[in-house]
Amino acid sequence: MKLSEELLYRGFQAQTTITNPTDLDTRQSKKFYWGADPSADSLTIGNLAALMMCACFTRHGYKPYLLVGGATGQIGDPKENSERDLKSLDEVEHNKQCIRKQIERIITPSTASTGDAAWGSPIELDEDGGKAAAGPVEDANAVTMVDNYDWFKNINYLDFLREVGKAFSMTQLLDRQFVQNRIGEGGSGISYAEFSYTLIQGYDFLHLYREHGVDLQLCGADQYGNCTSGIHLIKRLEDATADVWSTPLIIDPVTGRKFGKSEGNAIWLASTDNGSGNYTSIFDFYQFWLNQPDEAVEYLIKIYTLLDKPAIEDILARHAEHPEARLAQRALARGATEVVHGRTAADAIENLTTMLFDRSTDFASFSTDEILEFANFLPTDNKGISLVNALVDNNLADSKKKAREFIAQGAITINGTKINEDVTINDIALIKKGKNKFLIIR
Repeated sequence: MKLSEELLYRGFQAQTTITNPTDLDTRQSKKFYWGADPSADSLTIGNLAALMMCACFTRHGYKPYLLVGGATGQIGDPKENSERDLKSLDEVEHNKQCIRKQIERIITPSTASTGDAAWGSPIELDEDGGKAAAGPVEDANAVTMVDNYDWFKNINYLDFLREVGKAFSMTQLLDRQFVQNRIGEGGSGISYAEFSYTLIQGYDFLHLYREHGVDLQLCGADQYGNCTSGIHLIKRLEDATADVWSTPLIIDPVTGRKFGKSEGNAIWLASTDNGSGNYTSIFDFYQFWLNQPDEAVEYLIKIYTLLDKPAIEDILARHAEHPEARLAQRALARGATEVVHGRTAADAIENLTTMLFDRSTDFASFSTDEILEFANFLPTDNKGISLVNALVDNNLADSKKKAREFIAQGAITINGTKINEDVTINDIALIKKGKNKFLIIR
């Protein structure tokens, strides 16, 4: 399958300056960049979709430049309806280091000793939809990480205005949709800082073109307008042609909202707390994909796994014959977890899921060592906490009143035993709420 065919098959095409997608197959310059601002200390599965698009390009011989926006993160990408709160420089630096590690973890091949699949390698699924095998490992040196703070920190403001500011007309900038939304009737207004964001991002493209010969930017559909600023600068200042290829925003099939932190439904790539609470445990990450409805799984498995077309078509065909087995959901959960957290974690979480949801499992039989092993993948809290506080603090209950109701209704067990009153937990324990919520006390 050619690059253009794979992009269309997986649904990685929205607005683009490229008239014929097949031009990507024979493009002379095969370099692209994709960027993320450190607006939080973790990326989400919305960002992951764009990274999976990047994976397609890399598998087909393109060299990736991955940009962490240490400079743009200090301003903030303008929202449609309100001004962003400025983050402190320390927070930007912290977030930058966190998401840089996530990007590298996803796009850089792991060492052979871990048994983890490499980013960009094809994964074959066995007939049960479970185990996967790594394909050929890509060269880790193919990925170039860059930070736009490295070139913006020394730019003189007057020089920037003379070179970049003079290249844009106010009419051109005011026509941007997000600006119209902010300054139109009922709009909240927009600061000069956020208004200038598109110029800063455009300069990133110009810089990477000048320094590395990058003439293609990949992005999510919501960034298309900002990305065209770079095309304009390259044309105006270098008399050269550049392109943008965007991918649709991923829509939650249940709520109809996009996947992302601004919608309040974020599934984070971080599996542990980096200080902000922006994380999703590996167990909950796996369960999110496992619980997708049948009508969404075909759409999502093409985006979030490295399975090739024949493997996906085979899985979907077998799933259609026996939907109750949820083969497609299992393949989706396995594939997405392996991409983000690695093969070792995916193996472990599959085994853990089998144990926790097997009706024959005796929760009272788990040893202390086994429960501590579960803590690598489930939310945890410290010994000495009351059951009510543990439920509230770990989002298993909205309030202490609700926590007490769950306890009274028999919805809470500790090590397999139903609890009917609040207790203090002083030993290592496995708490279960309902059918699929778990917490480790250690």
